Amino acid sequence: METDCTSDDLPVNGVTAPLPAGTRLLHIGPHKTGTTSIQGALFAAKDLLPGHGVVFPAHSRHPMEAALAACARPAMIGDTAPTEKHWTRLLEQVEATGGRTSVISSEFFADAEGDDTIARIVEQLGGEPVHVLVTLRPLARIMPSQWQQYVQNGLRMGYGDWLTHMLRKAPYEQPNPSFWRRHRHDRLVERWARAVGAERVTVVVVDDSDPRGLMRTFEQLLGLPENLLQPVPDTANRSLTLAETEMLRNLNKEFRGNGLPDELYSKLVRNGAVMHMKNACSPSPEDVKILTPEWAMEAAAEIGAEMARRIGDLGVRVIGDPGLLSAVPKAPALDGIPAPRISPEVAARALYGALAAAAESPVGHTAPGKARTVHQTPSKELMRVLGHRCLKKLRRR
Repeated sequence: METDCTSDDLPVNGVTAPLPAGTRLLHIGPHKTGTTSIQGALFAAKDLLPGHGVVFPAHSRHPMEAALAACARPAMIGDTAPTEKHWTRLLEQVEATGGRTSVISSEFFADAEGDDTIARIVEQLGGEPVHVLVTLRPLARIMPSQWQQYVQNGLRMGYGDWLTHMLRKAPYEQPNPSFWRRHRHDRLVERWARAVGAERVTVVVVDDSDPRGLMRTFEQLLGLPENLLQPVPDTANRSLTLAETEMLRNLNKEFRGNGLPDELYSKLVRNGAVMHMKNACSPSPEDVKILTPEWAMEAAAEIGAEMARRIGDLGVRVIGDPGLLSAVPKAPALDGIPAPRISPEVAARALYGALAAAAESPVGHTAPGKARTVHQTPSKELMRVLGHRCLKKLRRR
């Protein structure tokens, strides 16, 4: 289904007309709307795209640092702060595409605040050729995924309390002010439409019942052959189960309670314990998923319906069924959150990930410039050093 199209944009036999050659397609997400899947597919097809007049101007799957710098947003907790050089480098890559169609994709563009910031981003990307693409999913599906993602960035609040703050406690900005900046989708679309004009904004409503739907839409918009874009498995991007998230949330409490530095969190927790747990452990059917209480489902559906109406009034092109934005997932809605139970294997994988990340730091009294990784350090020495560090910590207490 496609609505609010000009006559030149109307689909023929269910196929969406491609954007004009030379378009700079700016995909702004927001988060949890299939962005990682699209970015992975585009990057995997990077060498094939130029043969069809399309360029993916980035050296990595996701130019996150460039987007954060452009929007003047901070990095994730403990990560190195992005600089203007990241954004300038991406702009140079975009400029080098010349008159070919290019795709720039980062969900962090949805974090841009203020008309001036958005207008500057559009102008620096070339102005007139920029076409903004927004991918949307129902809030009821976004909320549990976004909560566990916030936990991966240090959040200590449980899901039930978090839902209460986001949906019932005005002004709905704590503990994560970015949530409604990203996911009040009608206002997000409106902000970017003010910068480029409604005729240069396309909203794609993702249909979770059609696994290839989003890939197919990108192929058609870019004028690519069918099935050129293929999903790329990415275990590192999978969502955490309820038990995994609760384990991490409680670790966050301990971490913050002991005043440990953010850089340590980034290294040992997010890029150590969590990353290894994701890569090494696949959720089983018995794992409890993050389930949303019925009251929150209903609130999300009501907000989704309002957002769909407002987006329809903006005059932007909408591909897909806006009614899905107020849909409630078929999964059972509960008035309580089941007690999580984590397996010993998952806990061990997480612990190992943290230890391995710690071991990559210099050990012993190695001279400057001769630091060794975990693979270069004998196991006996590694265990001795780790044990020594633990003893020193205990003695300080």
